[in-house]
Amino acid sequence: MTVATGLSAATYVRRRKQLMRQVGDDGIVIVPSAPERIRSRDTHYPYRPDSDLWYLSGFAEPRAVLVLIPGRMHGESILFCRERDPEREGWDGARVGPEGAVHSLGFDDAYPIDDLDDILPGLLEGRSCVHYPLGRDTEFDLQLIGWLNRTRARGHRGTQSPNEFIELGHLLDEMRLFKSAEELRVMQRAVDISIEAHRHAMRAAKPGIAEYELQAEVERVFRRHDACPAYGSIVGAGANACVLHYIDNNAKSGKNDLILIDAGAEYRGYAADITRTFPVSGRFSAEQRALHDLVGAAQRAALAQAQPGRPWSAMHDAAIETLTDGLLGLGLLKGTLKQHLKDESHKRFTRHKTGHWLGLDVHDVGEYRIDGESRLLEPGMAFTVEPGLYVGHDERTVPTKWRGIGIRTEDDVVVTANGHRILSETLVRDVDAIEAFMADGL
Repeated sequence: MTVATGLSAATYVRRRKQLMRQVGDDGIVIVPSAPERIRSRDTHYPYRPDSDLWYLSGFAEPRAVLVLIPGRMHGESILFCRERDPEREGWDGARVGPEGAVHSLGFDDAYPIDDLDDILPGLLEGRSCVHYPLGRDTEFDLQLIGWLNRTRARGHRGTQSPNEFIELGHLLDEMRLFKSAEELRVMQRAVDISIEAHRHAMRAAKPGIAEYELQAEVERVFRRHDACPAYGSIVGAGANACVLHYIDNNAKSGKNDLILIDAGAEYRGYAADITRTFPVSGRFSAEQRALHDLVGAAQRAALAQAQPGRPWSAMHDAAIETLTDGLLGLGLLKGTLKQHLKDESHKRFTRHKTGHWLGLDVHDVGEYRIDGESRLLEPGMAFTVEPGLYVGHDERTVPTKWRGIGIRTEDDVVVTANGHRILSETLVRDVDAIEAFMADGL
């Protein structure tokens, strides 16, 4: 059967070989699938495969285990998965099966998942270390310890057994951090779907519309393009925009409200993450415009630092300095720029970092610091740039006209050899462009 991964089978084979070269012939890699999760009683949440397993295999079914055994003569890459079962497939849908895993995904061999307990202990023999995502699945942790104990028991008869666990992320996170051209094409598709969704929401906005109605506009576009939400869509009207992870999405908009929508599609496993803030009426007030312009200036300052060889932290530092200086200019802060940057008193308005890695997970893997220092940006790194300002409705230190305004502008970016590329460049972000876009849709 055809497996819709967005990437070629050769890509997964290449990734597995790259990881095995780093592991070496004395190691073994074990990656279990994510467990299925109960939503309520006998209903499940929609299944989302484990990102590490997906990255190395493109396999998206539950109850599977990937095993990589570098240097093994009888096959280095093995998948344990569910067998084909016409009866169960009539209830739950088609399965790849062991034969399909070899044929479609390039594994050297595949076995039924029910044979795992018999086969895996033997695969551990002769290996000194196990590369494994420790602590992610307690039940599987205990199974693995049991298999190790069985192998060690046989070790008294001259068979070497693993004596060390190594966190899988030490190697795999760095691989996942750098996106290939093939990955970026899939990510661009996720971003393009998200752009269309945000446009539909902006065009649908009108005073009195409910947050959930705008959420429906966004997620309808996702599903129309065979995508799903990469995370819980945030649609905050008015002061709800000041709640960073607001997901209730059940309030009505007021005629003078701003709407903040933080929503991104997941397409073939890869996430987009975009935020726009716009006036439900189509026109910004003077105060809304001033703060939105300031967030835009902060984003431009951050993007100027999105260059190969620049520290990751330089983007956040540039954004925060711009926001703090602007807040002083508008009178929301008092004192000096140096003072506020030193004591971080600006944080009551600037409450989060300016970005995060982006990929198979919306907050993707990868270290932000190396040996205690902010890591340097390199081509292929993908991330968000998302400065924000939030003036709570109960913020008594500022005049009433500023209260209850929350603004974030977030774009998806990849570092190139000569600078950066904004994957979400075509979605309007500046005040004048937003107003013109919304007016054009009336």
